[in-house]
Amino acid sequence: MITVVIASYGYGHLAAHCIESILSQTVLPARTLFVDDGAHDCLHLESLYPEIEFIHRQKNLGTVANFQDMLLRVDTEYVMFIGADNWIRSDTIELLSKEKADIVTYDIVVTGELKDEILERVPGESFKINGDHYWDRKDKHHGSMMYRTALGKQVGYHKRFAERSNPQEDWNLWDKMLEQGATVASLKEGLLFYRRHRENFL
Repeated sequence: MITVVIASYGYGHLAAHCIESILSQTVLPARTLFVDDGAHDCLHLESLYPEIEFIHRQKNLGTVANFQDMLLRVDTEYVMFIGADNWIRSDTIELLSKEKADIVTYDIVVTGELKDEILERVPGESFKINGDHYWDRKDKHHGSMMYRTALGKQVGYHKRFAERSNPQEDWNLWDKMLEQGATVASLKEGLLFYRRHRENFL
């Protein structure tokens, strides 16, 4: 029912952690696709994880074109993208599988050595928990929301917001899906561990 797309650009030193978090799920996704968008630092992972479908791009496509191409490869009812430097809680797919909305979002735990950046990036939206920051995303988008594949393909990853200081292609996808009448469910659970670190691409 769900395909997980792991996207990497320069995250080869962290990506195994992300993959392991997918393989440890209480309910496994139907497919897991891993794409290295031209950084060439993830080749070692293919022999370690033969159950994962790998795409190693020879040239960097950039976030929008990369995500759009990967979305078009998905044939399950739902899809979710995750950065290879992040990871998910082990019951994430099980919890998401129970939801039938067009978009399912959930909360984020911001972690990593540079986690305090979130306090300046989105002031007032998070609180401290167990040494990290809990980011409430109720009824709000983020890059690892699960969404109905057909609706995502209808909208596509075609645009970034040039007028925003931190343009996000997933924000545009969210807005456009809502314009199409998408239903939204929010889980009050910190399921995504969003790692802020010295090699963050964004």
